[in-house]
Formats: sequence, C-alpha cells, structure tokens
Amino acid sequence: MVLRRRYLLLIDAVFVIVSVSTALALRFETLEIGPYLQQLWIVVPLLIGVRLPLFYLFGLYGRVWRYASINELLSIVMAVFSSSVIVGFVTFGLAFPIGLVKWFPRSLLVIDFLLSIPLSGGIRLGLRLLSTRGIGGRAGELKRPSDTQKRVFIIGAGDAGAIIARELRDNPGLGILPIGFVDDDERKLGMRIHGLKVLGTREDISDLIAQEAVDEIIVAMPTAPGKEIREIMKICQQGGVTARTVPGVYELIDGRVSVSQIREVQLEDLLRRDPVRTNMEEISGYLGGQVVLVTGAGGSIGSELCRQIAPFSPRQLLLLGRGENSIFNVQLELSSSFRGLSLVPVIADIRDTPKMGRIMAQYRPGIVFHAAAHKHVTLMEQNPDEAVTNNILGTQSVANAAAQYGVEKFVLISTDKAVRPKSVMGACKRVAEMLIQDMAERSSTTFVSVRFGNVLGSRGSVVPLFNWQISRGGPVTVTDPDVARYFMTVPEAVQLVVQAAVLGETGSILVLDMGDPVRIVDLAQDLIRLSGLKVGEDIDLAFVGLRPGEKLREELFSPDEEASRTRHASIFVVKPREIDHDKLYADIGYLERLAEQADAVGIKHKLQEIVPEYQPAD
Repeated sequence: MVLRRRYLLLIDAVFVIVSVSTALALRFETLEIGPYLQQLWIVVPLLIGVRLPLFYLFGLYGRVWRYASINELLSIVMAVFSSSVIVGFVTFGLAFPIGLVKWFPRSLLVIDFLLSIPLSGGIRLGLRLLSTRGIGGRAGELKRPSDTQKRVFIIGAGDAGAIIARELRDNPGLGILPIGFVDDDERKLGMRIHGLKVLGTREDISDLIAQEAVDEIIVAMPTAPGKEIREIMKICQQGGVTARTVPGVYELIDGRVSVSQIREVQLEDLLRRDPVRTNMEEISGYLGGQVVLVTGAGGSIGSELCRQIAPFSPRQLLLLGRGENSIFNVQLELSSSFRGLSLVPVIADIRDTPKMGRIMAQYRPGIVFHAAAHKHVTLMEQNPDEAVTNNILGTQSVANAAAQYGVEKFVLISTDKAVRPKSVMGACKRVAEMLIQDMAERSSTTFVSVRFGNVLGSRGSVVPLFNWQISRGGPVTVTDPDVARYFMTVPEAVQLVVQAAVLGETGSILVLDMGDPVRIVDLAQDLIRLSGLKVGEDIDLAFVGLRPGEKLREELFSPDEEASRTRHASIFVVKPREIDHDKLYADIGYLERLAEQADAVGIKHKLQEIVPEYQPAD
C-alpha cells in the first residue's frame, strides 16, 4: 500500500497537534488544556513548521513503507529528535527574549518527543502491515497460498535465510510460499524470523517434508562447506524433493544475497570448503588506483580475475586476449557492473613481442596478471609446438616487456601439472616458472608464480565434458577408478591468486592450499545424481584408461622443493631452486627452433633435458 505524500504530510501535521495536546494533558494531569494552549500558541505551528521539513529532509516522504526496516525507524527518531532540539532552541533562545512566550515547561518537549515517535512510526508501520496483510487474514500473516505456489523450507536461519524469507514473503508473485526454517542451532528452535518459525534441525528435515507437504528446499548457507551441502542433498533426494541454493561466499563478491540468486545445487556447492579470509585492505592497497593488465582476460581464470579486480577501483583495467568475442563479452559484463571503471580491450597475441612492448609502453601497467596459456593436456600432447610458443615464448614476451617498461609486479598463473610433469603442457609451465624466477633476479619488477590445481567448470575441464555426456544419455567416461585431482572453484582460486600476489617476494612460487584431492569417479557420480539420474540405471560409467600426459594423482610440490606457509593459512611459498641463466636461455632458444620445425619428438627430448623430472608418457 502506498499513501500519497500530501496525505502523509496532513497526518503528520495532525499528529503534532495530538502530541502537544497529549503532552500538556500528561504534564498537568488534566484534560482542560485550553488555557495552556493559549499561552503556548506558538509551539504547535513552530513544531509543524520545523518537524515536517525535517521529515522531508530525512526522506520520510520518499520511501516505500512496505519495505520499512530498522533504518527507517532510526530516521524517524533522528527527525523527531532534531525538530525537538530546534524548537527548544527557538523557544528559549528567541521567543522568551522577545516576549512571545511567557513560560514554557521543559518537560513538554521531552514528552512530545516520546509521543511523536510511536505516532509517526505507527502510521508508517501500519502501511507496512497493510501491504503484507493476508487475504482474509490478520495483518502480518503470510499471504494465503494458491494452488500454484511451491511450499518451501529454508535451510539456515541466519542472515542469508532471513533475507530470502523476507523477499519471498513480500513477493508472492514469485510463486514460492516459505513454510518455515530449519537450523542446526537449537537455541533458535521455536523462534520466528519475518513471521516464519524455526521448526527443527537437519535431523528433522525428512519428517518435516512429509508433515508440511514441502515441494522444495532452499539452502541459504553461503558459507557452509561442501560436506554439509552433500548431507542436505542426500536427505532431499531421500524425501523426494528438489533442492536449490544461494551461491557460495566466493561467488558473492559484494556479499549480498537475493532471491534472484537462488539456483540449482551445482557440483561446486558439493565441493565447497570453508571460506578463505582475505585481507581486503592489503589487496585494495596494491590494486586501487593502478593500471592493471590481465592477459588471457577472455578465459575462465582471466575473466574471473577481471571480475575480482574491478571492485578495488583500479585506475584502468586492460583486457588482453586473442579471442575478440570473449574479450567483448567480458568488457560488456564489466562495463554494466562497474560503470565508472576505465576498461581497455586489447586484442593481441602474447607471442607478438613487438606488440607486447607497444602495449606496455602505451599504458604503463603497474601490475600484470599473466593468465594466457594453452592448458588442455591432451591437445598439447598432440601439438607440442603450440605449447612451447604460447606457454614459454609467450610468457617470455610478456615478462620481458613488463621488465623493460617498469611494471611493479608480474604474476604468472601456473599449475600443479608443472610438478614432476608427465605432459608437454606441464613441462612447458615448469619452464615458464623457471623463466619467471630468472627474470626476478635480473629486474626491479617483482616476479612471482602462483601454482594451483584444477578449476571446476573452466574451459577444457572435465565437468563440462561430463555434463555433455550426461545430456546425451551417457556413458560418462572416466580414465581410471583411482585417478584423483585437486579442485577449486574459479572464484575461490582467483580470490587466493589476488591475495597471493600481495604476499609473494620476487622470484617465489606461491602454492594455493587445494584441500584434499577428489576422485574423478566420485565427481562423475555426483554430477549424474545432480541431474536427477541414477548411476548404472539411467547413466553408465565407462573406464577408458589414462590418456597420454595424464597422471593418476597430481602434486603441488616436488619432493626436492621446500615449502612453508605464508602469513595466510591457505597459501604456501616454495623456496626456488638455483637456475643457470645462460643455459636456460640457450635451451629456450633451441626449443623455439624446434617449435618452428614442429619437431614433436625433439621438443619432448629438450623439455626432458631442461626439466629432468619430466617423464613423458611415450
């Protein structure tokens, strides 16, 4: 319900008269207040003349009161208090000296203040109650469900759950009727949040589903680890109801939750770990006001880097990539979300050394995140010359330009496949790490590498492949029953990369704590179940054997690497090994000539010479 401003103004004016009259009656303990009003004739018009403009200045006539909250109440209190202070000052400072008022009881303003808050707030609270009045029910009750509304439980009676409950209650057009909360905190049992009762704990979900004829469950726990989400999903499947969730904390860059963000439970939710605490002040200090260049900005990691860098207000954000469509899409997304941000799309190949130099000279970036790389293991086994030119020579091109034009910090995105590699891609990434370490010793630029494992849902990862196979009816192909990988979500990995960039000393290799490795067969089974299908009945699993370049298990550290924790619990630092500068550059030059000749066998032999721990599958 929306009341026109002029009517609300009139009501507030009447309430001033009512408040002053009631205050006089209480002060003098009589209903015969006429004589007192005659002597204080100036008070009522003065209060009206001061209070109503202050109500306007505090925005009390420009709000939709059906969404009123504690902030609106504070505005009312401040407006009434300010008007009482001003009227007191005018009365005692001006009216008394010139004789307009002969006497004035000070307690009158105090009583008027105490009465005006419930009067002014009461009419506005009434508007909110009327707007949420149930059809044929009492004010404040939830609207009566229609046949088409879904009955839902909200798992989690915290801040996120309360926001979801309020939005669902205030927007019946969404077709979702919240029935109540479920929360493991027994102190909340029986309590009400926005009119909804906390009905039980997780152990009661199965019984509550049957008792309340629930159609769906909304998991409103953005900080809950994946283990808890798995347990809730299992209960929901047993109860025959669907489950949806709000994004995890890594996806909530601005920290806000809304109904529009509710989505199906995804694999990322089942693998979610405890949230990592980042030092926002540190990150803001080195990103704010800087010109930041992200290579590979159209890719999974590069685009997420741009999303997480943008809120820290860099002076300029350069989006560099080869694919014009992907760069265009990232620019479009960021320009709509961060309207004041200066974005520069740069279509370029990192192997184009002269152009890398021109870009650095023109824009003078202070920070470079180098995410551009070929990362598909199997494809690089078949095209090793591309792995060399892009992952090694491309890195060399960007790094040399960064050092030449005074970049403050250069961050290489590396991979766990660089540790005791079995693939061409991993071996090339290890050479890139060595190159960055050597650059650090010969340049004033701070060069660091950040190493982490697989990223869920990124291009070339196993998850899109599994989803495609499921959509076609299977089978879902897994290389080996025992193959396992470290996994992170894209936002989680990038958040740690941005934090790691603060911590790294020049030449260091920073390694993200990836948690425990996950068996790929478990991943495949989870995806099948999330699709509402049964393993072995609807979709079959097929084991096809390891492909060239693949390992049963990845590692984050080589046995001869010394790793220690940084001051951030989720980031390790590796003490780098000594590098022979002249030999490294001679070897890279030889690799370049082999790549020009597309000599696959020669490239693998040379990589094995540069990286002795490299053990090619063939």
